[in-house]
Amino acid sequence: MSNIRRAVSDDAQDVFHLTCAFATTFQPERAAFQTAFTHLIAQGDALLLVAESEGSALGYLLGFDHYTFFANGRVAWVEEIMVREDHRREGIGGQLMGRFEEWARSHRAKFAALATRRADQFYQALGYEESASYFRKLLSDDV
Repeated sequence: MSNIRRAVSDDAQDVFHLTCAFATTFQPERAAFQTAFTHLIAQGDALLLVAESEGSALGYLLGFDHYTFFANGRVAWVEEIMVREDHRREGIGGQLMGRFEEWARSHRAKFAALATRRADQFYQALGYEESASYFRKLLSDDV
């Protein structure tokens, strides 16, 4: 069983390494990552969780909550979730998602959502259902 907790500044290096393994479209840059990391751990509407065991980071989750018109209040969105490949299928992803859902409920979010292209069965096993298509447009050539 891993320990799931909010990230602190000392987690930056471990989370950066996990982010590099997560990224498929963009190549994470250390300076940009550090700027974002410092900002995100201080934000009230952002949640950066770390899963650790014996002092080693096994995964992380980055999520947000925000107001919407259509849901008559707040909704929560998982932006990134990553578990080290050698620790997948140990329940860590489910623990991260469970902690995120608790946080979203405490913020009175109406629902939690995310986009995925690699883990449909994992999210369905947690009770998530397909709801919409995901579209994106890259806005710069810095990919």
